[in-house]
Amino acid sequence: MSAPLVLIVGRPNVGKSTLFNRLTKSTDAIVDDVSGVTRDRNYGDVEWNGKTFRVIDTGGYVPNSEDLFEKVIREQIEIGLSECDAMLFVVDGKIGLTPIDKDITGILRKSNKPVYLLVNKSDTHEFAANKSDFYSLGLKHVYDVSALNGRNLGDLLDDLEKHLNFSSEDETEDPRLHLAIIGKPNVGKSSLVNALLGFDRSIVTNIPGTTRDSIDSVLKYYGEEVVLVDTAGLRKKSRVKENIEFFSNVRTYKALWNCDVAILLLDSNLGVENQDQKIIQEAVRRRKGLILAVNKWDLIEKDTNTAKHYANAIIDKIGSIDYVPVMFVSALTKQRIFKLIEVAKKIHEERHKKIPTNKLNEVLLPEIENSPPPASPTGKEVKIKYITQVGEHYPIIMFFASNHKFIPDHYKRFLEKMVRKNFGFEGVPITLSFKEK
Repeated sequence: MSAPLVLIVGRPNVGKSTLFNRLTKSTDAIVDDVSGVTRDRNYGDVEWNGKTFRVIDTGGYVPNSEDLFEKVIREQIEIGLSECDAMLFVVDGKIGLTPIDKDITGILRKSNKPVYLLVNKSDTHEFAANKSDFYSLGLKHVYDVSALNGRNLGDLLDDLEKHLNFSSEDETEDPRLHLAIIGKPNVGKSSLVNALLGFDRSIVTNIPGTTRDSIDSVLKYYGEEVVLVDTAGLRKKSRVKENIEFFSNVRTYKALWNCDVAILLLDSNLGVENQDQKIIQEAVRRRKGLILAVNKWDLIEKDTNTAKHYANAIIDKIGSIDYVPVMFVSALTKQRIFKLIEVAKKIHEERHKKIPTNKLNEVLLPEIENSPPPASPTGKEVKIKYITQVGEHYPIIMFFASNHKFIPDHYKRFLEKMVRKNFGFEGVPITLSFKEK
Protein backbone atom coordinates (compact mmCIF):
# COMPACT_ATOMS: atom_id res chain seq x y z
CA MET A 1 0.00 0.00 0.00
CA SER A 2 1.43 3.35 -1.09
CA ALA A 3 1.13 6.09 1.54
CA PRO A 4 0.44 9.69 0.44
CA LEU A 5 3.38 12.11 0.44
CA VAL A 6 3.19 15.61 1.96
CA LEU A 7 5.93 18.24 1.60
CA ILE A 8 6.64 20.99 4.13
CA VAL A 9 7.75 24.15 2.30
CA GLY A 10 8.48 27.75 3.16
CA ARG A 11 11.35 30.15 3.57
CA PRO A 12 14.01 29.45 6.23
CA ASN A 13 13.39 29.97 9.95
CA VAL A 14 9.61 29.85 9.84
CA GLY A 15 9.47 26.61 11.88
CA LYS A 16 9.40 23.85 9.24
CA SER A 17 11.72 21.55 11.17
CA THR A 18 9.81 22.13 14.42
CA LEU A 19 6.61 21.20 12.59
CA PHE A 20 8.26 18.08 11.15
CA ASN A 21 9.37 16.97 14.62
CA ARG A 22 5.92 17.62 16.08
CA LEU A 23 4.07 15.71 13.35
CA THR A 24 6.43 12.72 13.28
CA LYS A 25 6.90 12.71 17.08
CA SER A 26 10.66 12.75 16.61
CA THR A 27 13.67 15.01 17.01
CA ASP A 28 15.26 14.10 13.68
CA ALA A 29 15.25 17.60 12.25
CA ILE A 30 17.76 20.04 13.79
CA VAL A 31 16.03 23.12 15.18
CA ASP A 32 17.84 26.41 15.68
CA ASP A 33 17.14 30.14 15.57
CA VAL A 34 19.73 30.56 12.81
CA SER A 35 18.22 30.46 9.30
CA GLY A 36 19.02 27.49 7.11
CA VAL A 37 20.45 25.07 9.65
CA THR A 38 18.72 22.09 8.01
CA ARG A 39 21.13 20.75 5.41
CA ASP A 40 19.79 17.21 5.01
CA ARG A 41 16.34 16.20 3.90
CA ASN A 42 14.22 14.61 6.60
CA TYR A 43 11.65 11.91 5.94
CA GLY A 44 9.13 10.58 8.43
CA ASP A 45 5.74 8.98 8.98
CA VAL A 46 2.73 10.75 10.45
CA GLU A 47 -0.07 8.68 12.01
CA TRP A 48 -3.47 10.28 12.45
CA ASN A 49 -6.85 8.65 13.04
CA GLY A 50 -5.42 5.23 12.25
CA LYS A 51 -4.01 6.32 8.89
CA THR A 52 -0.40 6.98 7.90
CA PHE A 53 1.07 9.46 5.43
CA ARG A 54 4.68 10.41 4.77
CA VAL A 55 6.14 13.84 5.21
CA ILE A 56 9.32 15.46 3.92
CA ASP A 57 10.89 18.47 5.61
CA THR A 58 12.62 20.33 2.78
CA GLY A 59 14.75 22.25 5.25
CA GLY A 60 16.41 25.56 4.49
CA TYR A 61 19.47 26.28 2.41
CA VAL A 62 20.87 29.79 2.42
CA PRO A 63 23.49 30.61 -0.24
CA ASN A 64 25.23 33.98 -0.19
CA SER A 65 23.21 35.43 -3.05
CA GLU A 66 19.65 36.45 -2.27
CA ASP A 67 18.70 36.02 -5.94
CA LEU A 68 20.07 32.49 -5.95
CA PHE A 69 18.24 31.77 -2.72
CA GLU A 70 14.90 32.68 -4.31
CA LYS A 71 15.79 30.49 -7.30
CA VAL A 72 16.56 27.51 -5.04
CA ILE A 73 13.22 27.84 -3.24
CA ARG A 74 11.31 28.17 -6.52
CA GLU A 75 12.95 25.09 -8.04
CA GLN A 76 12.46 22.96 -4.94
CA ILE A 77 8.76 23.78 -4.83
CA GLU A 78 8.31 23.07 -8.55
CA ILE A 79 10.00 19.71 -8.05
CA GLY A 80 7.93 18.98 -4.96
CA LEU A 81 4.66 19.78 -6.71
CA SER A 82 5.31 17.05 -9.27
CA GLU A 83 5.98 14.46 -6.55
CA CYS A 84 3.71 15.12 -3.58
CA ASP A 85 0.02 14.75 -2.83
CA ALA A 86 -0.29 17.91 -0.71
CA MET A 87 1.79 20.82 0.58
CA LEU A 88 2.08 22.37 4.04
CA PHE A 89 3.13 25.96 3.36
CA VAL A 90 4.61 27.41 6.57
CA VAL A 91 4.87 31.17 7.17
CA ASP A 92 5.92 33.22 10.19
CA GLY A 93 2.91 34.80 11.89
CA LYS A 94 5.04 37.07 14.05
CA ILE A 95 6.96 38.61 11.14
CA GLY A 96 3.97 38.76 8.80
CA LEU A 97 3.66 38.53 5.03
CA THR A 98 6.91 38.82 3.03
CA PRO A 99 7.63 39.13 -0.71
CA ILE A 100 9.09 35.60 -0.76
CA ASP A 101 5.86 34.24 0.75
CA LYS A 102 3.95 35.89 -2.12
CA ASP A 103 6.38 34.42 -4.66
CA ILE A 104 5.94 30.91 -3.23
CA THR A 105 2.16 31.31 -3.25
CA GLY A 106 2.25 32.22 -6.94
CA ILE A 107 3.87 28.88 -7.70
CA LEU A 108 1.60 26.86 -5.43
CA ARG A 109 -1.64 28.31 -6.82
CA LYS A 110 -0.81 26.99 -10.30
CA SER A 111 -0.90 23.39 -9.10
CA ASN A 112 -3.85 21.08 -8.62
CA LYS A 113 -2.46 19.89 -5.27
CA PRO A 114 -4.08 20.88 -1.97
CA VAL A 115 -2.10 23.63 -0.21
CA TYR A 116 -2.45 24.25 3.53
CA LEU A 117 -1.17 27.61 4.70
CA LEU A 118 0.11 27.39 8.28
CA VAL A 119 0.58 30.74 10.00
CA ASN A 120 3.11 29.43 12.48
CA LYS A 121 4.29 30.83 15.81
CA SER A 122 0.69 31.66 16.73
CA ASP A 123 1.31 30.26 20.20
CA THR A 124 -1.82 31.70 21.85
CA HIS A 125 -5.25 32.97 20.81
CA GLU A 126 -3.90 36.52 20.98
CA PHE A 127 -1.75 35.76 17.94
CA ALA A 128 -4.70 34.35 15.93
CA ALA A 129 -5.33 37.78 14.37
CA ASN A 130 -1.95 37.52 12.65
CA LYS A 131 -3.35 35.19 10.04
CA SER A 132 -5.63 37.92 8.64
CA ASP A 133 -2.65 39.37 6.73
CA PHE A 134 -2.26 36.10 4.84
CA TYR A 135 -5.83 35.84 3.51
CA SER A 136 -4.71 38.19 0.74
CA LEU A 137 -2.72 35.28 -0.72
CA GLY A 138 -5.99 33.71 -1.85
CA LEU A 139 -5.32 30.23 -0.46
CA LYS A 140 -8.35 28.25 0.66
CA HIS A 141 -6.99 26.47 3.74
CA VAL A 142 -5.47 28.88 6.32
CA TYR A 143 -4.64 27.89 9.90
CA ASP A 144 -3.08 29.78 12.80
CA VAL A 145 -0.91 27.13 14.46
CA SER A 146 2.02 26.64 16.77
CA ALA A 147 4.45 23.90 15.76
CA LEU A 148 6.15 24.42 19.12
CA ASN A 149 3.17 23.57 21.35
CA GLY A 150 0.89 21.84 18.83
CA ARG A 151 -1.87 24.44 18.88
CA ASN A 152 -4.56 23.80 16.19
CA LEU A 153 -2.51 21.05 14.49
CA GLY A 154 -5.29 18.54 15.22
CA ASP A 155 -7.75 20.59 13.15
CA LEU A 156 -5.20 20.79 10.35
CA LEU A 157 -4.62 17.03 10.34
CA ASP A 158 -8.36 16.29 10.34
CA ASP A 159 -8.78 18.42 7.20
CA LEU A 160 -5.62 17.11 5.56
CA GLU A 161 -6.72 13.51 6.06
CA LYS A 162 -9.97 14.19 4.14
CA HIS A 163 -8.06 15.38 1.07
CA LEU A 164 -5.40 12.66 0.93
CA ASN A 165 -6.02 9.54 -1.12
CA PHE A 166 -5.29 6.56 1.10
CA SER A 167 -5.15 3.21 -0.65
CA SER A 168 -7.87 0.79 0.34
CA GLU A 169 -6.83 -1.91 2.79
CA ASP A 170 -8.75 -4.36 0.58
CA GLU A 171 -6.70 -3.45 -2.47
CA THR A 172 -5.27 -6.59 -4.06
CA GLU A 173 -1.50 -6.69 -3.67
CA ASP A 174 0.58 -7.09 -6.82
CA PRO A 175 2.30 -10.47 -6.42
CA ARG A 176 5.13 -9.54 -8.77
CA LEU A 177 8.58 -8.67 -7.41
CA HIS A 178 8.95 -4.89 -7.28
CA LEU A 179 12.62 -4.06 -7.66
CA ALA A 180 13.84 -0.51 -7.07
CA ILE A 181 17.11 0.62 -8.67
CA ILE A 182 18.30 3.35 -6.31
CA GLY A 183 21.43 5.41 -5.68
CA LYS A 184 22.97 8.83 -6.11
CA PRO A 185 22.77 10.67 -9.44
CA ASN A 186 25.13 9.48 -12.19
CA VAL A 187 25.94 6.04 -10.77
CA GLY A 188 24.32 4.35 -13.78
CA LYS A 189 20.75 3.61 -12.69
CA SER A 190 19.18 4.29 -16.09
CA SER A 191 22.00 2.47 -17.87
CA LEU A 192 21.37 -0.60 -15.71
CA VAL A 193 17.60 -0.53 -16.40
CA ASN A 194 18.25 -0.17 -20.14
CA ALA A 195 20.74 -3.04 -20.09
CA LEU A 196 18.29 -5.31 -18.26
CA LEU A 197 15.42 -4.48 -20.59
CA GLY A 198 17.52 -4.68 -23.74
CA PHE A 199 16.38 -1.31 -25.08
CA ASP A 200 16.64 2.36 -24.12
CA ARG A 201 13.71 3.02 -21.80
CA SER A 202 15.47 5.93 -20.09
CA ILE A 203 17.51 8.82 -21.45
CA VAL A 204 21.19 8.34 -20.56
CA THR A 205 23.94 10.97 -20.63
CA ASN A 206 27.00 11.63 -18.49
CA ILE A 207 25.20 14.57 -16.84
CA PRO A 208 23.89 13.70 -13.35
CA GLY A 209 20.11 13.67 -13.18
CA THR A 210 19.12 13.42 -16.84
CA THR A 211 15.93 11.39 -16.45
CA ARG A 212 12.87 13.55 -16.04
CA ASP A 213 10.48 10.92 -14.72
CA SER A 214 10.57 7.83 -12.58
CA ILE A 215 9.63 5.05 -14.99
CA ASP A 216 8.22 1.66 -14.02
CA SER A 217 9.15 -1.04 -16.52
CA VAL A 218 8.23 -4.71 -16.67
CA LEU A 219 11.06 -7.16 -17.23
CA LYS A 220 10.12 -10.60 -18.55
CA TYR A 221 12.55 -12.98 -16.90
CA TYR A 222 12.19 -16.68 -17.71
CA GLY A 223 8.41 -16.42 -17.86
CA GLU A 224 8.10 -14.25 -14.75
CA GLU A 225 7.40 -10.53 -14.62
CA VAL A 226 9.62 -8.28 -12.51
CA VAL A 227 8.66 -4.63 -12.09
CA LEU A 228 11.73 -2.36 -12.35
CA VAL A 229 11.49 1.11 -10.88
CA ASP A 230 13.99 3.57 -12.32
CA THR A 231 14.61 6.32 -9.76
CA ALA A 232 16.94 8.55 -11.76
CA GLY A 233 16.80 12.31 -11.28
CA LEU A 234 15.74 15.47 -13.06
CA ARG A 235 16.58 16.68 -16.57
CA LYS A 236 19.04 19.58 -16.52
CA LYS A 237 16.14 22.06 -16.27
CA SER A 238 17.28 22.44 -12.66
CA ARG A 239 20.30 24.73 -12.57
CA VAL A 240 21.16 24.26 -8.92
CA LYS A 241 23.00 21.12 -7.85
CA GLU A 242 21.20 21.13 -4.51
CA ASN A 243 17.89 20.61 -6.30
CA ILE A 244 19.08 17.76 -8.52
CA GLU A 245 20.03 15.98 -5.30
CA PHE A 246 16.72 16.94 -3.69
CA PHE A 247 14.71 15.57 -6.61
CA SER A 248 16.79 12.39 -6.68
CA ASN A 249 16.26 11.91 -2.93
CA VAL A 250 12.49 12.31 -3.20
CA ARG A 251 12.33 9.77 -6.01
CA THR A 252 14.72 7.39 -4.24
CA TYR A 253 12.74 7.34 -1.01
CA LYS A 254 9.37 7.02 -2.75
CA ALA A 255 10.64 4.01 -4.74
CA LEU A 256 12.25 2.51 -1.64
CA TRP A 257 9.04 2.81 0.39
CA ASN A 258 7.04 0.94 -2.25
CA CYS A 259 9.44 -1.80 -3.38
CA ASP A 260 10.06 -5.34 -2.15
CA VAL A 261 13.80 -5.41 -2.83
CA ALA A 262 16.14 -2.48 -3.52
CA ILE A 263 19.36 -2.57 -5.49
CA LEU A 264 21.57 0.25 -4.19
CA LEU A 265 23.93 1.09 -7.03
CA LEU A 266 27.40 2.30 -6.03
CA ASP A 267 30.10 3.87 -8.19
CA SER A 268 33.18 1.62 -8.14
CA ASN A 269 35.42 4.70 -7.96
CA LEU A 270 33.61 6.15 -4.93
CA GLY A 271 32.39 3.22 -2.83
CA VAL A 272 29.90 3.82 0.00
CA GLU A 273 29.40 7.52 0.74
CA ASN A 274 27.30 9.28 3.38
CA GLN A 275 24.18 9.49 1.22
CA ASP A 276 24.45 5.77 0.44
CA GLN A 277 24.59 4.98 4.15
CA LYS A 278 21.42 6.99 4.75
CA ILE A 279 19.64 5.04 2.00
CA ILE A 280 20.84 1.76 3.54
CA GLN A 281 19.54 2.83 6.96
CA GLU A 282 16.16 3.76 5.46
CA ALA A 283 15.94 0.40 3.65
CA VAL A 284 16.64 -1.40 6.93
CA ARG A 285 14.16 0.77 8.84
CA ARG A 286 11.49 -0.08 6.25
CA ARG A 287 12.49 -3.76 6.37
CA LYS A 288 13.16 -3.96 2.62
CA GLY A 289 15.33 -6.54 0.93
CA LEU A 290 18.64 -5.00 -0.11
CA ILE A 291 21.53 -5.65 -2.53
CA LEU A 292 24.63 -3.47 -2.84
CA ALA A 293 25.73 -3.45 -6.49
CA VAL A 294 29.10 -1.90 -7.37
CA ASN A 295 28.68 -0.53 -10.90
CA LYS A 296 31.35 0.42 -13.48
CA TRP A 297 33.39 -2.58 -12.35
CA ASP A 298 34.85 -2.78 -15.89
CA LEU A 299 36.84 0.40 -15.13
CA ILE A 300 38.67 -1.07 -12.12
CA GLU A 301 42.08 -2.69 -12.47
CA LYS A 302 41.73 -6.05 -10.79
CA ASP A 303 43.73 -8.95 -9.46
CA THR A 304 42.41 -12.18 -7.93
CA ASN A 305 41.55 -10.59 -4.56
CA THR A 306 40.28 -7.15 -5.66
CA ALA A 307 36.57 -7.96 -5.34
CA LYS A 308 37.06 -9.66 -1.97
CA HIS A 309 38.98 -6.70 -0.51
CA TYR A 310 36.46 -4.24 -1.95
CA ALA A 311 33.49 -6.16 -0.50
CA ASN A 312 35.18 -6.41 2.91
CA ALA A 313 35.81 -2.65 2.90
CA ILE A 314 32.13 -2.00 2.16
CA ILE A 315 30.93 -4.37 4.89
CA ASP A 316 33.33 -2.76 7.39
CA LYS A 317 31.87 0.64 6.54
CA ILE A 318 28.20 -0.34 6.93
CA GLY A 319 28.87 -2.12 10.22
CA SER A 320 26.15 -4.40 11.59
CA ILE A 321 24.33 -4.63 8.24
CA ASP A 322 26.73 -7.37 7.16
CA TYR A 323 23.99 -9.67 5.85
CA VAL A 324 23.59 -7.65 2.63
CA PRO A 325 25.14 -9.22 -0.50
CA VAL A 326 27.72 -7.14 -2.38
CA MET A 327 27.84 -7.70 -6.14
CA PHE A 328 30.11 -6.31 -8.86
CA VAL A 329 28.46 -5.36 -12.13
CA SER A 330 28.84 -3.27 -15.24
CA ALA A 331 25.77 -1.80 -16.89
CA LEU A 332 27.96 -0.96 -19.90
CA THR A 333 29.25 -4.49 -20.58
CA LYS A 334 26.23 -6.24 -18.92
CA GLN A 335 28.61 -8.08 -16.61
CA ARG A 336 26.59 -10.00 -13.98
CA ILE A 337 23.51 -7.78 -14.38
CA PHE A 338 21.11 -10.73 -14.69
CA LYS A 339 22.69 -12.31 -11.65
CA LEU A 340 21.24 -9.27 -9.82
CA ILE A 341 17.73 -10.43 -10.76
CA GLU A 342 18.47 -13.97 -9.53
CA VAL A 343 19.73 -12.70 -6.18
CA ALA A 344 16.82 -10.24 -5.86
CA LYS A 345 14.33 -13.08 -6.42
CA LYS A 346 16.10 -15.18 -3.77
CA ILE A 347 15.99 -12.27 -1.29
CA HIS A 348 12.29 -11.77 -2.05
CA GLU A 349 11.69 -15.43 -1.17
CA GLU A 350 13.79 -15.09 1.99
CA ARG A 351 11.77 -12.05 3.02
CA HIS A 352 8.57 -14.12 2.98
CA LYS A 353 10.08 -17.33 4.34
CA LYS A 354 8.36 -18.87 7.38
CA ILE A 355 10.33 -21.02 9.82
CA PRO A 356 8.16 -23.57 11.68
CA THR A 357 7.91 -22.89 15.39
CA ASN A 358 9.10 -26.36 16.37
CA LYS A 359 12.18 -25.93 14.17
CA LEU A 360 13.05 -22.56 15.72
CA ASN A 361 12.84 -23.94 19.25
CA GLU A 362 14.61 -27.18 18.40
CA VAL A 363 17.59 -25.38 16.85
CA LEU A 364 17.89 -22.14 18.83
CA LEU A 365 17.00 -23.03 22.42
CA PRO A 366 19.98 -25.42 22.91
CA GLU A 367 22.36 -22.72 21.64
CA ILE A 368 20.74 -20.19 23.96
CA GLU A 369 21.16 -22.64 26.86
CA ASN A 370 24.89 -22.80 26.09
CA SER A 371 25.17 -18.99 25.91
CA PRO A 372 22.32 -17.59 28.03
CA PRO A 373 21.56 -13.88 28.42
CA PRO A 374 23.20 -12.15 31.39
CA ALA A 375 21.23 -11.71 34.59
CA SER A 376 19.42 -8.44 35.29
CA PRO A 377 21.19 -5.71 37.30
CA THR A 378 19.22 -6.88 40.34
CA GLY A 379 20.38 -10.46 39.86
CA LYS A 380 17.12 -11.82 38.43
CA GLU A 381 17.49 -14.62 35.91
CA VAL A 382 16.69 -13.75 32.30
CA LYS A 383 15.51 -16.90 30.57
CA ILE A 384 14.28 -17.33 26.98
CA LYS A 385 11.65 -20.08 26.98
CA TYR A 386 9.89 -20.07 23.64
CA ILE A 387 10.45 -18.73 20.07
CA THR A 388 8.09 -18.26 17.13
CA GLN A 389 7.99 -16.31 13.87
CA VAL A 390 5.24 -13.75 13.23
CA GLY A 391 4.67 -11.02 10.64
CA GLU A 392 3.20 -11.20 7.15
CA HIS A 393 5.34 -8.86 5.07
CA TYR A 394 8.80 -9.37 6.61
CA PRO A 395 10.28 -11.74 9.22
CA ILE A 396 9.65 -10.98 12.89
CA ILE A 397 11.12 -13.43 15.40
CA MET A 398 9.26 -13.37 18.72
CA PHE A 399 11.14 -14.43 21.86
CA PHE A 400 9.12 -15.18 25.00
CA ALA A 401 11.32 -14.71 28.06
CA SER A 402 11.27 -13.91 31.75
CA ASN A 403 12.54 -10.42 32.63
CA HIS A 404 13.02 -9.73 28.91
CA LYS A 405 13.39 -5.97 29.49
CA PHE A 406 16.86 -6.64 30.87
CA ILE A 407 18.17 -8.33 27.69
CA PRO A 408 21.04 -6.07 26.56
CA ASP A 409 21.55 -4.90 22.97
CA HIS A 410 24.72 -6.92 22.48
CA TYR A 411 22.85 -10.11 23.34
CA LYS A 412 20.08 -9.18 20.89
CA ARG A 413 22.74 -8.86 18.18
CA PHE A 414 24.01 -12.29 19.22
CA LEU A 415 20.49 -13.71 18.82
CA GLU A 416 20.12 -12.14 15.36
CA LYS A 417 23.42 -13.64 14.21
CA MET A 418 22.30 -17.01 15.58
CA VAL A 419 19.04 -16.81 13.61
CA ARG A 420 20.89 -15.89 10.42
CA LYS A 421 23.52 -18.60 10.91
CA ASN A 422 20.86 -21.29 11.14
CA PHE A 423 18.11 -20.00 8.86
CA GLY A 424 19.63 -17.59 6.34
CA PHE A 425 17.60 -14.46 5.59
CA GLU A 426 20.40 -13.07 3.38
CA GLY A 427 19.77 -9.49 2.34
CA VAL A 428 16.69 -9.25 4.58
CA PRO A 429 16.39 -7.12 7.74
CA ILE A 430 14.72 -9.12 10.50
CA THR A 431 12.97 -7.81 13.59
CA LEU A 432 13.49 -9.35 17.00
CA SER A 433 10.57 -8.88 19.38
CA PHE A 434 10.47 -9.82 23.06
CA LYS A 435 7.51 -10.67 25.28
CA GLU A 436 7.19 -11.61 28.90
CA LYS A 437 6.60 -15.34 29.46
